Amino acid sequence: MSGFHADEVAAQALAGRVLGDLPALRPAMPDQHRAFFAGLPYLLVGVPDAAGAPLATLLAGEPGFVTAPDATHLRVDATPDSGDLAAPHLAAGAEIGLLGIDLSTRRRNRANGRIAARDAGGFTVAVAQSFGNCPQYIQRRDAVPADRTRGPTEALGGLDREARALIAAADTLFVASRSRAGLAGGGTDISHRGGRPGFVRVAGDALTVPDFAGNRYFNTLGNLLGEPRAGLLIPDFATGDLLILQGTAEIDWSGAGAAGLAGAQRAWRFVAERGWRRRAALPFRWSAPEPAPQLARTGTWAPAG
Repeated sequence: MSGFHADEVAAQALAGRVLGDLPALRPAMPDQHRAFFAGLPYLLVGVPDAAGAPLATLLAGEPGFVTAPDATHLRVDATPDSGDLAAPHLAAGAEIGLLGIDLSTRRRNRANGRIAARDAGGFTVAVAQSFGNCPQYIQRRDAVPADRTRGPTEALGGLDREARALIAAADTLFVASRSRAGLAGGGTDISHRGGRPGFVRVAGDALTVPDFAGNRYFNTLGNLLGEPRAGLLIPDFATGDLLILQGTAEIDWSGAGAAGLAGAQRAWRFVAERGWRRRAALPFRWSAPEPAPQLARTGTWAPAG
């Protein structure tokens, strides 16, 4: 996994430029990435469910709950609670994608691989691919730990009014994806998407997510080329709720689907097939967002009708 897999290369070609192998894609974590993960109070996780569909979740703990005993392993001393849909799938041998992101500094690094061991206290990941991402489109927020009384996990038959309102106002979401079966160098991944509030269009159970200019790795879109199933996690920074969705995605490479949204080069349409709302699952209180500088060149979708 030290280079791009075939579907990522195909996605780059569809976008107009194949990058080739980059030294930024590493089979092991540099020391600065190991130190970065160790300072995080939260970690985004993507893992396949029993049917192989990507599922996104968030784990939290005191800084230091993630450690890197060496350059190819990450230890996560946290276990999902019983209401977390990902809990039974964090098992030894499972593919996993990790996104370490610090919203207060807009810094983020990714580490993908497999779970090497699982025990009562957490799990250990054997890292196969490590790389950093630029700070673009990340809204800066400070987090303060907060005791919240978690509510039950609510299953959604479709996107209800509350879910649609959250999506329509969101400036941040996370997407878990997975490469198609048998693809050399493939695996599970989780990444960040950000924009102005209103950068995601929602109509019924369908979301349209713009793709702004970025690092051109096309890790997520490359995965979606071969395996259209995806998992979304959308945080409600005000209430601490998490909206978790699973569904299928289709990429519009023509740019027509992104027409009318400033800064968007293309878009992908996600149809939610299953969803859950986890009340007060995010154990932090957040400062007001400081918009990313790149948002000045982006827009929002026009209201329906």
